[in-house]
Amino acid sequence: MRIAVINKEKCRVDKCNTECIRFCPMVRTRREAIRLDPTGIYIAESICSGCGICVRKCPFEALSIVNLPDELEMDRIHRYGPNQFAIYRLPVPREGAVVGLLGRNGIGKSTILNILAGNLIPNLGNHEAPPSQDEVVEFFAGRPVHDFLEALYSGEKKVAYKPQYVDRIPMVAKGTVREVLEAQDERNVLEKVSVDLEIDSILDRDLGILSGGELQRVAIAAAICKDAEVYLFDEPSSHLDIYQRIRAARVIRGLVEEGRNVVAAEHDLAVLDYLSDDVFVLYGEPDVYGIVSNVHGVREGINIYINGYIPDENVRFRESPIVFHVKPPTSSSGRSRPLIEWTQLEKAYDEFSLTIKEGHIGIGEVIGILGKNGIGKTTFVRMLAGVEEPDSGSIMGGDIRVSYKPQYLTGTIEGTVEQVLRRAAGEKFLEPWFSAEVVKPLHVKSLLERDVSILSGGEIQKVAIAECLSRDADIYLLDEPSAYLDVEERLAVARAIRRITKMSGATAFVVEHDIVAQDFIADKLMIFSGVAGVEGRSGDPMKLEEGMNVFLEEMAVTFRRDKDTKRPRVNKEDSRLDREQKKTGRYYYV
Repeated sequence: MRIAVINKEKCRVDKCNTECIRFCPMVRTRREAIRLDPTGIYIAESICSGCGICVRKCPFEALSIVNLPDELEMDRIHRYGPNQFAIYRLPVPREGAVVGLLGRNGIGKSTILNILAGNLIPNLGNHEAPPSQDEVVEFFAGRPVHDFLEALYSGEKKVAYKPQYVDRIPMVAKGTVREVLEAQDERNVLEKVSVDLEIDSILDRDLGILSGGELQRVAIAAAICKDAEVYLFDEPSSHLDIYQRIRAARVIRGLVEEGRNVVAAEHDLAVLDYLSDDVFVLYGEPDVYGIVSNVHGVREGINIYINGYIPDENVRFRESPIVFHVKPPTSSSGRSRPLIEWTQLEKAYDEFSLTIKEGHIGIGEVIGILGKNGIGKTTFVRMLAGVEEPDSGSIMGGDIRVSYKPQYLTGTIEGTVEQVLRRAAGEKFLEPWFSAEVVKPLHVKSLLERDVSILSGGEIQKVAIAECLSRDADIYLLDEPSAYLDVEERLAVARAIRRITKMSGATAFVVEHDIVAQDFIADKLMIFSGVAGVEGRSGDPMKLEEGMNVFLEEMAVTFRRDKDTKRPRVNKEDSRLDREQKKTGRYYYV
């Protein structure tokens, strides 16, 4: 079975010589495998030989030709149109369990959740004459998902759905948080849920003035307040700090304790591990096709994803596994001179004050910054960048060069991606080193011709990180670089930051809420604490293990190492390991 996919955003027939048609062997033998229609290029999959010449000749990398096993033909769940994305197989919610969906961006997780929510009727690959609900139910006869869809379409089973893009909520819902949630509160749990999610203090605010993190928690609360048998959550940890992520995971798990079923798509491996009982791994090629694996236990499923190999299906979907440190990276401060030092720093606003303890950082170190939202992490980074000045204290580093990627990127980058990177990199842009260390690891090559203004959130994030790392600098400052990125992209970014920092003899400060990403990237940690929006304070940089212990003790959460992949895993609350580690004071790295 062969599928051909055309990326309509990349395909520019007005700026090419239709090389895909001119060089196609089938077209040259008068068989119309590729043609130019009024709507653009069309590839006839039944005629295409799968040679891949069109893929290689396309100047915009807009074409994908993939050969898949014939047996998947009967597992095609949905296709968005001719030469468009296809998803194969459909997971099913499990009684009394949280089922996690793990996979890259653009692999079909949101499509699956929309199907399970009843928002999208699967067309079974027939986009020209989509089947009815009864035909869909009949198609799945004898499969585990049959009973679920039959009950969903008949109205016997109710589903609550928390969508991915919470920033769109103010466009469709008006009023205060309390008004919106009271309208959804079918279970009379609003008071408890608002306290558990720490939104009780914003109940009387208008939705239109909320931050992304506040909107995320309101969206989670709205779903939980509904009386349903199945709850679906699309990226529930997005925009949340690590404290809020764990609290949200606990609240969502509470639904299972009430006998309800949950399905959640999540990129934060620590949160997914803590939240889920079972995992479906989604693999394939982003924006081309996605395949759902068989169900696995949460540990096995995440390890499968990290290793890139599914043993029970004998499928390798990644060339090499993701490798985690066996022990914390060794601090280099003992053998390098300080690159930057600061005295105690003070910064005050109308309702917020920040105190930074004196400290220093050596050459070649990556400093992770952890803490709640709203306690000064971004303010500290902006002071290091020279964007803001402290009210008292000073930062000493001589004539150092700083490269800064801010947290919010809207309107900060203009032009095509290639223009952005050429401006930042200068002559380095044409060097093989630049392609190997920046363009290829961050997967921005296919974006070079596109204008930044039309990129998705994840694509803009990668371009901003690439721009930051392209500059010649002594200090790289990156504020929440994993936002909008999937698991593989997050770890690729972490790897790129470490490599470029070490190779250039620079220092990096990275604000990040993803514990797994921080574990992967940081040599040392700065822990911020305080009261959000009121006062913040930080200690001096400390070794990774020491810093993690301080941070996790404050959170009352313990981590251990997976014995096979060495990835950090969150212990279930009040489990044997959780109690033992808290008793010995080893919250991290056992």
